[in-house]
Amino acid sequence: MTVAITREVSPSFAACQLTHLERAPIDVALAMLQHRRYEESLVALGCDLLRLPAEPAFPDAVFVEDTAIVLDELAVITRPGAESRRGETDTIVPALRPFRPLGRLGAPVTLDGGDVLRIGRTLFVGLSSRTSPEAVSALESLVAPFGYRAVGVPLTGCLHLKSAITEVADNTVLVNPRWVDVTRLGRLETVEVDPAEPYAANALKIGRTVVYPDAHQRTRRRLERVGVEVHPVDVSELAKAEGGVTCCSLVFEATASGARVASER
Repeated sequence: MTVAITREVSPSFAACQLTHLERAPIDVALAMLQHRRYEESLVALGCDLLRLPAEPAFPDAVFVEDTAIVLDELAVITRPGAESRRGETDTIVPALRPFRPLGRLGAPVTLDGGDVLRIGRTLFVGLSSRTSPEAVSALESLVAPFGYRAVGVPLTGCLHLKSAITEVADNTVLVNPRWVDVTRLGRLETVEVDPAEPYAANALKIGRTVVYPDAHQRTRRRLERVGVEVHPVDVSELAKAEGGVTCCSLVFEATASGARVASER
């Protein structure tokens, strides 16, 4: 069973954190509607949805990806780089506990889940304004017993590693080469975003399909030309908060025990 954990949009969403974008008016009601349709897309692609309630005290809490890294063997609870978001991690623990043993990063390390890209047994960690260099070794100490390694990746001009690069098919990534040097990630097939769409590198792979913002039509055509099946969604209001399609969910395969607990909810 593929589980997708999401969280409803906070009524305080318009007060979100911003780093690289100028603040623009956000239609919170429309953001809620877009998020609900995003959730419907996850269900249509075979996910079992676990929707968490909104957190009015945390404007950015809809971006659940930043609170945890879910691997096959464990889930690592992060310590977000924005101080205003650190309380979000306590709210994700009860949702993940039925599915995985939990590890946790502690102070002074900071790490946002959106800065971690897993490819095989390697966790690439974006060295962004939200993730400290010390996070690489701290994360590796938790995951190395399960056969993973963590590798730091420098970034330029974007919020998270997954703003610059995401996996769209086996051994294939979608990348903005102006924001990250993809050669640091080893031998991978690459699809570059259209230069007119710098924010187009964020895609959410579910099976053989990617959930993808419908705003990036030029890059979408590039994906389809190499055989990637695209499921478009409108996330325009979420994008005003520097959010992408990966940010809004934690998607993973449930273990047998986790699937049983989820079915009993």
